[in-house]
Amino acid sequence: MAALRSFQEEIQQVQRAHAPRQRTQGSVPTDGGGSSATASGDADGSETIELQDLLISTNPDAVSTARDTLASLLTTNRGEYLLSLGQHPPRMSILGIANSDIVDVQRGKPLDEDGLRKATARLTELVDDMGGVATTLYESVPPTYSFHLLRLPPLSVERTLEVRCAVVGNVDSGKSTTLGVLTRGSLDDGRGVARTALFRHKHEIESGRTSSVGMEILGFSTAGKPILAGFHHGTAEANAGLDPTAFAPPTARREKIGWDEISVQAAKIVSFSDLAGHERYLKTTLYGMTSGAPDVVFLIVGGNAGTAGMMKEHLAISLALSVPVVVIITKVDMTPPNKLEETIQQVVKIVKSPGCRKTPVFVKTAEIAIELSQSFTQDRICPIFQTSNVTGQGLDLLRVFLNLLPSSEGDESKYATDQPFEYSVTDVWSVPYVGVVTNGIINSGRITAGDSVLLGPDPNGGWVVTSVKSIQRKRATVTSAEAGQCVSLALKRVRRAAVRKGQVIVHKSDEPPKAIHVFEGQVLILYHNTTLQRGYQAMLHCGAIRQTVRILSIEHPQQTLRTGDRAVVRFEFISRPEYLKEGMKLLFREGKTKGLGVVTRLL
Repeated sequence: MAALRSFQEEIQQVQRAHAPRQRTQGSVPTDGGGSSATASGDADGSETIELQDLLISTNPDAVSTARDTLASLLTTNRGEYLLSLGQHPPRMSILGIANSDIVDVQRGKPLDEDGLRKATARLTELVDDMGGVATTLYESVPPTYSFHLLRLPPLSVERTLEVRCAVVGNVDSGKSTTLGVLTRGSLDDGRGVARTALFRHKHEIESGRTSSVGMEILGFSTAGKPILAGFHHGTAEANAGLDPTAFAPPTARREKIGWDEISVQAAKIVSFSDLAGHERYLKTTLYGMTSGAPDVVFLIVGGNAGTAGMMKEHLAISLALSVPVVVIITKVDMTPPNKLEETIQQVVKIVKSPGCRKTPVFVKTAEIAIELSQSFTQDRICPIFQTSNVTGQGLDLLRVFLNLLPSSEGDESKYATDQPFEYSVTDVWSVPYVGVVTNGIINSGRITAGDSVLLGPDPNGGWVVTSVKSIQRKRATVTSAEAGQCVSLALKRVRRAAVRKGQVIVHKSDEPPKAIHVFEGQVLILYHNTTLQRGYQAMLHCGAIRQTVRILSIEHPQQTLRTGDRAVVRFEFISRPEYLKEGMKLLFREGKTKGLGVVTRLL
């Protein structure tokens, strides 16, 4: 697995080499290009300390300066910022990590109890004047410090922040049930009643097993509360965390709030992809992982079943795609203590193994959840939650974590808004009285309803001119969308048979993009029981593309590849040409054979 880590560094170098040139300051959106809800941009804490001094200052000019500083922070971070006040203990001591190689010191400036109260009051007043909400997430006295979530309501659904999460794990580990409980606001009855709302097909309901990519969303209000039917928001007990039914409601089949209503009310949306756990549906799970561009992967482990089955396979795919992983151990209410302890030991062993090389941290308090939401991706930390969908244990901490996860929208290195429009088609429908509707992610640029675009490539490598009739985001109609957002487009004058998953929609130009039949990639063989050679065929996953490829040549002294070998390989699409770009990450598989790579040259 050391080979995998070094190869991932090579992939990053290739991607940086083929990335668009650095954007100029004038091309960055007016609302800022930073990721949301993160204080990590203030690396040395100087900006936070300066703001803290302004909040407790008696100087009349300090209020105006503090207001300007807050406005700048919120604008730069797309309307969401996690602010810490007071002097916080070292992060690793909060997380319970000893002997860490990470340089860890106290953060912030000391503040007494009166100063913290005054700073919090003024902070709340200033953010309220801007039309936003300052929510105290955690407060410690003594030592005196606190975390505050500053959030502005989005101007429209188009500006709502979104975090994409893929949910994977072995069959019967509780993936769909966990999402059903999180998104419906009602606990499970112990027999899987919460999961039925996520199933798309009759056979899924009958068998209880997911076989397709299910989608569900969870919205959070400006105050950071989940938008769910029947939750007691606004009451003093709920706001103080004293009402247990506010965040762990009794088992009930509450009516689900519609996506469009959640989109209008929410300041932030967490989108879940419920992926299949059975080995039979691995190709569907792999497609959901590569096409959905998740910001984080939730790996569900049944406490009563341990790490058997596809759990390790799904973890390996997540690591190969360089997606941060969060582990959720479910069914802790029904698992015998000795079996639960055995499962925990298995998970910790896998997380610490050379192939994963992460530090496991168990989330037992809100403070740990807050700290991890901002740092687990950079510090090679793997958060581990222990939950029960029947009793509600651990779900409140999971919601705190979800509420604070940074969004990748606005990350110009990943989704360039100043580049030409490009959109990957991940799903297609034919809607009565509407026509052909596609769903997918905007990789770059912006799109407005009425724009003329090109759809393709078709089986002959051609492109079709069409226009965008309307745009929806989470089933709410919007007039425009930009890079990083997942939207649905209704297309004019296009037949359903002419649209398929894996195609792209790009801006209309005089010279259409070239469809690719043959390309080269730098690849690493993760596993193969014999040798790979010329003529070998496998299923390639590259973004939303899923097609069989043939190996034409291998740049290797033996002209063959075994497990752990890396080489430049020339591939050819078997069925039809596809739209590819240099720097795109690829996975190919055939049975138990798996390979990872990056596109280096188009031929």
